[in-house]
Amino acid sequence: MSPEPLPPVAPEVLAEAVGQLTARLRKKLDAAVAECAGKALAGSGGSVEVRFGEDTLVILRPGPSGAVTEPGQAVCSCLLAPRCLHRAAVLGAAPLADADTVPPADPAAPEPSEGTPPPVTAPVTASSVPVTTEEARPSPTPAQVDAAAGLWLAAAEALAAGVTAGGTVVQAELLRAAHSARLAGLPRAEAAALRVVRGLRTARERHRGQRLSDLTAAFRTLLAGAAALASGAAGAEEVGTARRAYAEGGSLRVLGLCREPVLSATGYGGVTTHLLGPDGSLYTLSDVRPGGVSRAKGAGTASVALGGAVLDHAGLARGGLLIAGATVSADGRLGAGRGVRATPVRGADWSQEPVAAFFARPVREAVASSLDAAASAPGDVGPALLGCDVEVLGAADDHLLARVLDGGPLVRLRVAHPHPELAHAENLRRIGGFPGVVLRVLGRPDPDRAATLRPLAVGPVPGASSSLRLPEEWRGHADLGYDRLQGDHFPRPEAGAAPGTPGPAGADPLADAPLWRVRRLLETGVAGGRRAVAEAARGADRTALGVPLRRAGLAGAAELAEGLAAEADRRPRDSFGRLVDASPDAYARAWLASAVHLDAAERALVTASWS
Repeated sequence: MSPEPLPPVAPEVLAEAVGQLTARLRKKLDAAVAECAGKALAGSGGSVEVRFGEDTLVILRPGPSGAVTEPGQAVCSCLLAPRCLHRAAVLGAAPLADADTVPPADPAAPEPSEGTPPPVTAPVTASSVPVTTEEARPSPTPAQVDAAAGLWLAAAEALAAGVTAGGTVVQAELLRAAHSARLAGLPRAEAAALRVVRGLRTARERHRGQRLSDLTAAFRTLLAGAAALASGAAGAEEVGTARRAYAEGGSLRVLGLCREPVLSATGYGGVTTHLLGPDGSLYTLSDVRPGGVSRAKGAGTASVALGGAVLDHAGLARGGLLIAGATVSADGRLGAGRGVRATPVRGADWSQEPVAAFFARPVREAVASSLDAAASAPGDVGPALLGCDVEVLGAADDHLLARVLDGGPLVRLRVAHPHPELAHAENLRRIGGFPGVVLRVLGRPDPDRAATLRPLAVGPVPGASSSLRLPEEWRGHADLGYDRLQGDHFPRPEAGAAPGTPGPAGADPLADAPLWRVRRLLETGVAGGRRAVAEAARGADRTALGVPLRRAGLAGAAELAEGLAAEADRRPRDSFGRLVDASPDAYARAWLASAVHLDAAERALVTASWS
């Protein structure tokens, strides 16, 4: 029999199973979790079985949602069950269930207008907020403050442990605190904690797609949110909403901009179609379901599930909708409520209004607005879309160099979705073979790289002779994740013209600034924990950390980094002079202060690079 994947497990089920173990069994848990790899087999009635030796069998029986959401759905045949190592190990080896899979704490809560897809590897939405879904809430309740304080402590412990020591026991404590946050009505804090746990798992398993910078950002988001909530001064943004709230939008006319493939780290795939309102507001309509990359590829031509509209996502990306009784979330998603009615209408070419006005906005202004909005948004929302006209200079390493027309900055075009089965990488390589071509580009600015744009779609620049020549049915743009550019879509080179070569990329303020020292120190802490930070900054290295920063005028960054190093190396003693473990609280606060400062400084440098 071939191995079966383990079903997702609700975080609180895993936390309870680990909490029942003795201290001796907890020390063996990570090894037992690793032993479960590839041992799951299909059982009867949709169950999944994992055998330990000849006499011990763990059986998982997922509920209707396909996830293990109750402790009784995981049983073991050994004498110590349910307080046994085998059951906890199997639950620890299973993927974590998404928040939407777990029944809500309030069964009477109303259903959302549209199914909410899980967090994805690429941002799902990035729009200005066209409507407000609710009034600002009062300060957190005492129960929420207590839950946030517990979440802060668990997150601080996980940060002090780092990836190397952040095994299943540490993760379970964080999951327990996340569940308490959920019961207290703190869904955003719970989601941030689950992102950290998934990041720890991915890093420990050394997945190819794992990035330490992502886990560092997840820790920063979790600690900052928990600290604000625990102080009692947080507002509605930090509290969040348990389910995506949709507000009445009345009658709405939207025009298609492009389609974007969506891939999830938990096996979901689909498409998001980006739409533009008459006032320049961005909207999205998503179709994300289990299926991975095959689902993402097929969803590009799937039917649009909105108010009986008879068209698919490919048609919507090049057409439009007139929606009656529209419902819209705060992040611009269109809901599919019962009262929604949609009628297809003719779309607009990128050279026509109001779409043309979207591309006419000054680049620096658009980037600053996009990055600032992303910084205050939840962790699964990325920068807003950006439109600009560029001249392609040529390929350089793993990206293309291009210059924004009319005296704009030199920018780098990088692949938006690198999966080899999607068309992004192939299309970007094809564009790089035609230096001098001018393009109208719609993409998302990269918040972590100087002057970098990740294109989602391209089109011809109005009035330009050396621009794209796309088929009429494409309605003036190519979706880089789905359409495939061919040689006859590009202008023919002039006779005798030699292919140009791109000039130097120019100074990269992010790479040239010594802030990389702070970033490396923070990521060292995430990877190796508190001890790794102490070792990295001990002795002469501590001086080497602050001096370059102060020479560059970054005295604040130097002070915070030195404070972090000093706190990491602090070794208190008890009344008998014996070394004791330092509390993770002060270390976490020092790490968070440096991380928040670094994030703001890098965002300012990235924005400046678009000048």
